[in-house]
Amino acid sequence: MAIVNITPDSFYDGGKFSDIKDVLNDVEDKIAQGAQIIDIGAASTRPGAETLEVEEEWTRLAHILPEIRKKFPNTFISVDTFRADIAKRSVALGVDIINDISGGNLDEDMLDTVCKLNVPYILMHLDGDPQNMQHNAPYLNVAESVHQKFEKQIHLFQSKGFNKIILDPGFGFGKSLRNNYELLKALSQFKNMGYPVLAGVSRKSMINKVIHSNPVTALNGTTVLNTIALLNGAAILRVHDVQEAKQAIELVSYYQNA
Repeated sequence: MAIVNITPDSFYDGGKFSDIKDVLNDVEDKIAQGAQIIDIGAASTRPGAETLEVEEEWTRLAHILPEIRKKFPNTFISVDTFRADIAKRSVALGVDIINDISGGNLDEDMLDTVCKLNVPYILMHLDGDPQNMQHNAPYLNVAESVHQKFEKQIHLFQSKGFNKIILDPGFGFGKSLRNNYELLKALSQFKNMGYPVLAGVSRKSMINKVIHSNPVTALNGTTVLNTIALLNGAAILRVHDVQEAKQAIELVSYYQNA
């Protein structure tokens, strides 16, 4: 899964694109490098990010989604949003997957909306919201807390007959540095819940705080953690750097089949 942020304030690539052509070129490059899912984000969810108004988020998406769908008809498109209305409008324009950082907790209509849309849903763990999530850290037993939250939300979806779920433990979202590495070790526990697991560690502070890098210089650290995530059961890597992630996937796959 390749990250394409059309925001001015994301922690790594905010403000990267000046027009639709730039976005399309970036998507094309990432598909050529091996991306199978393009994840479009129109609202920054970095710690402390201000909440974007619904219509502003939609304005950013409405122009670009039809263009991506038209030019890349065989590529899965995901929209990174916690709003049910944005999810509904996005799927109407051909989006395949909804990626919700809140796991359905920031919009009470999201659960029913996703069930009606019947598209795959990325259920991420987050307590609180981007404005206050860091107040929750650290967890005494982060793997157990995330597991319990997943079980609760999965039960709600299953009670409505919905099962197209991908689990994301939410690296960096309201967890301490140690919590993030505890979650990385625990990925196999989430895989055992019977759903694909997504790992999103790309260029995050959990890397930089250990090796004293920054978002720009964290590519090697990202590849190391992506490799660990794959070995521990991750089925999807959400990344800024597709070629390097694809190589990690190919090498781990060859190693596991040796």
